[in-house]
Amino acid sequence: MDKVEITIIGAGVVGLAVAAELSRAYHSVVVLERQATFGQETSSRNSEVIHSGIYYPTGSMKTRLCVEGARLLYEYCEKHNVPCAKPGKLIVATDEAEIPFLEDILHRGKESGVEGLRFFEKKGINRVEPKVKGVAAIFSSETGIIDSHTLMKRIYATAKTSGVLFSFNSEVVAIAREKDGYLVGIKEDNYTFLSRVVVNSAGLSADTVAGLAGIDCGQAGYRLRYCKGSYFSYQKPSPVKTFIYPVPEEDLSGLGIHSTIDLGGRLRFGPDTEYIDKIDYSVDAGKKSSFYRKASRLIDGLDEEAFNPDMAGIRPQIQGDGFRDFIIRDEADRGLPGFINLIGIESPGLTSVLSIARQVHTLIRDFLT
Repeated sequence: MDKVEITIIGAGVVGLAVAAELSRAYHSVVVLERQATFGQETSSRNSEVIHSGIYYPTGSMKTRLCVEGARLLYEYCEKHNVPCAKPGKLIVATDEAEIPFLEDILHRGKESGVEGLRFFEKKGINRVEPKVKGVAAIFSSETGIIDSHTLMKRIYATAKTSGVLFSFNSEVVAIAREKDGYLVGIKEDNYTFLSRVVVNSAGLSADTVAGLAGIDCGQAGYRLRYCKGSYFSYQKPSPVKTFIYPVPEEDLSGLGIHSTIDLGGRLRFGPDTEYIDKIDYSVDAGKKSSFYRKASRLIDGLDEEAFNPDMAGIRPQIQGDGFRDFIIRDEADRGLPGFINLIGIESPGLTSVLSIARQVHTLIRDFLT
């Protein structure tokens, strides 16, 4: 029977980054991906924003990994020639009742070590963005945009050059604990091999993969729900130069329909929040008026006819009420030592990707030494 040291399930941007990180220390790393190539699901269907880490509770994994990850990502882009830009972001309160929540976000961000934050009253907003409606705002100078496809290509090339073996069109259908690791079964060709360590980075299917290893995902709090977000592009020149966000929903289940500008200068609005039972990437053109109304609460002079359906993405959101943090852990206390779960890696997962990879490396190093 074939044996490997580490198996990573999933070749989204997180799985790729974990593979590249581990390849610096280990010589037998395999990545299994059910799609025909890398980054075909959540990793290629998102806003590509580099977040600052301002929103999430102080001390949470999302905050810590996002703040560290943004710094690492900007450094990586400069070193590896990955296109990115840093236009900054305004989080805008459109009425006085939202100002206390805005102030809470600012305080939380500063407490978490987020740099480049300023509070603007109406005059300050108008100086930066004359077309933006609002009574107050937070300006985040460190918020940016990245070419996620080029990022994934660079990381994939690094991992391959370092000896990582990628197997695409390989769906994992069985995981069984053995004395020396895990028997991993692949649907194609009924192939089975032994892996000392397994990293579950399966994104939208991470709870399914955890279940294959014998974890009761309902009891563990690992059950995912598909959170679909649609986008509309704007077919006229952008009236703003920074990203414009509303004050987010209180439970942070979504950041509200906001505007971003891609590296080509195109203005885009979204995502909205829609819970679905099965994967569906279609965009309902009937949402145009709703998107226009919500965008117009923030930006003056928009033309509804310039809104066109663009794309949709699906976030692997952990079920439950309130804030839900990333799950990144070795499942030794469930009798599965060396089985590393990455569950609920939604936004700010792209921003946090390099810091997530470092955390997984630490878990594996602690297990193998």
